[in-house]
Order: sequence, then structure tokens, then C-alpha cells
Amino acid sequence: MPMTYWKVRPYVLTAGRTRTRQPLLVHTLVSVPYYDAVFASGLLPEARSLYEHARRARSVAELSAVCGMSLGVTRVVVDDLAATDRLTIHADTYTLDFRLLERLRDGLRRLA
Repeated sequence: MPMTYWKVRPYVLTAGRTRTRQPLLVHTLVSVPYYDAVFASGLLPEARSLYEHARRARSVAELSAVCGMSLGVTRVVVDDLAATDRLTIHADTYTLDFRLLERLRDGLRRLA
């Protein structure tokens, strides 16, 4: 017998919130430093799925795709998990090369 899955509207999962406490870009990496099965069992299914998939460092976009949730909902749920200190949001440590961006801009202008 095939299983039927129920779907919860996004605003129920996020309590109507669309903003996060800290910026979470699509490429921001998140991970679970210490997995706690008891904590995971008390989460809603969607949050549990994110928590379990983040056992290995993944980007917010990757978690969204793997869990089948919209990016906005994923960002809010990840932020909620981070607020419990059960999930770590890794800071972006890259630097922008403005010379490269300027060359790219100039090249695009030449093409136009």
C-alpha cells in the first residue's frame, strides 16, 4: 500500500515569519556539530529532516533541495535550529575581487 504524505502550508512551519535573525544566503554552509537523536525526535518532521541532513555540512540551497522545502521556509527553519545552538551557521570567509568584477562589467558592456 503506498504511503500518503500530508503537506503543511509554509506559514505554519515558519509561524508566518519570512525573515531570519542573521543573513542566510543560498551558499551559506550549515552543519550539526553534535547530533542528538532525542532532540531530533522532538522536532516537526520538516525540521527533523533539515537537522538530520545537516549532519554533514551543506549549503542552505542544498538542504532546501534535499528536503523538498522552499528556500524561504528552509532559511527560517535553519535559523530556528541555529537559535537552539543545535545547528551551526558557518560564516562566509571569502573576499570579493573587485578588479575581477570590474573586468566582468567592462566585458559585458563591450558585448552590449
